[in-house]
Amino acid sequence: MQLTHYNSNFKQHTFPITLICDNVSNAANIGSLFRTADAFGIEKLIFSGNPIPFGRKMAKTSRATEKYVNFEWCENSEEALKKLKNLGYQIIALEITDNSTSLTHMELKTNQPIVLLIGDENFGISEACLKLSDHIIHIDMFGQNSSMNVVQATNIALYEITKQFRKE
Repeated sequence: MQLTHYNSNFKQHTFPITLICDNVSNAANIGSLFRTADAFGIEKLIFSGNPIPFGRKMAKTSRATEKYVNFEWCENSEEALKKLKNLGYQIIALEITDNSTSLTHMELKTNQPIVLLIGDENFGISEACLKLSDHIIHIDMFGQNSSMNVVQATNIALYEITKQFRKE
């Protein structure tokens, strides 16, 4: 028998992960990030830059998860990163750079809370935010394209990060 969200036996769990979305602005992506945050049990979702586009498009992809996922909006990602870094969070940026490490080679300090930093759909993570990061990771790509949708990439990264937390 196929299970539904009414009869599945998944155990709820919150991981010490905060997802900071540096200028992510597409309503459908924002709705999907709420749903992703819920699915992976992250402690907080922080959006920066443009105000969150609450509306029909966002609500359609969020499937009402914005009603119970812990989130906030801030004007500036750098300030949020500095604050969390001072609280002991390790900052992991998901971006392809000349010094990024493959996600498959990432080893987390699971005794520290984590910020996963993702960037703007077109321009990625700002240079200022990259400089505040402790680690920059990328997802290996095997086709001709060098990037994927920000939500798809976030899902892949959160799967790997929560997998490492579950090994404890």
